[in-house]
Amino acid sequence: MAVPKRRTSHARQGKRRSHLHIKPVQVQYCPQCKQPVLPHRLCTECGYYQGREVVAPAEEEK
Repeated sequence: MAVPKRRTSHARQGKRRSHLHIKPVQVQYCPQCKQPVLPHRLCTECGYYQGREVVAPAEEEK
């Protein structure tokens, strides 16, 4: 049975895990209202997705 002879050092362990970091969130901007929007989601401000209105924006009540 294969058993490691020496303990893996922190440096070697870190080198092995160097590509496991978290990638930053990609942010796009809505072409209608210029607000930041996550990709492949409709804009929460204006309700547009891919150039057409999907959801009518809710009117604010005061």
